[in-house]
Amino acid sequence: MNEPSSATVQVNYMELRGSPVPAIDRCGSERIAREQLSFRDYLTLYRNVGEPLRWDQRLLMPEAELRALLEGKALHIYVLRDQQRRALGICEFDRSEFPEIELKNFGLIPGAQRRGLGPWLLKVALLEEWNSGAKRIWLHTDTWDHPAALRVYERAGFCCTTYALRLLECSSVDEAPYDNDLSEPQTCHADQRLHR
Repeated sequence: MNEPSSATVQVNYMELRGSPVPAIDRCGSERIAREQLSFRDYLTLYRNVGEPLRWDQRLLMPEAELRALLEGKALHIYVLRDQQRRALGICEFDRSEFPEIELKNFGLIPGAQRRGLGPWLLKVALLEEWNSGAKRIWLHTDTWDHPAALRVYERAGFCCTTYALRLLECSSVDEAPYDNDLSEPQTCHADQRLHR
């Protein structure tokens, strides 16, 4: 029988309150478009991007709730595709509190990483969302995310607002974690950078 295990992660809360850094034009064959993905296509992309990062929020949602979310107007999902139309990355925004928008999920499949595609996807999607009338775009990232996540967010214009330590407890490595606060949120100072 597996003994319960736990890990402490630092969760960083970041926000963008001004126009994001514009994306640099690319000459590759990859394309970014806002799409309304089917339930199956969404979960496939979510798993392909999120499995190495232990994403589980959408996997734990009741199917009917996730289907309603995907069919509704609150999500804007930007998909990065290659020339053969294979999905390489996702940038998902929750607009249910518009003009405040949460960047809910962002990442690339492992085979598309380290080619400059992630920052490009993020900047293109952020600019589209900002130009729709957003006043604030916020996110949280933690130490289980990709090691470059904080730098990518900072380079796109995000600033840290608070951070907290959280204890994630699992009964096995493959099980979804249970989240427990370990600390009160701490304020990040304007000049503070939280690189891993």
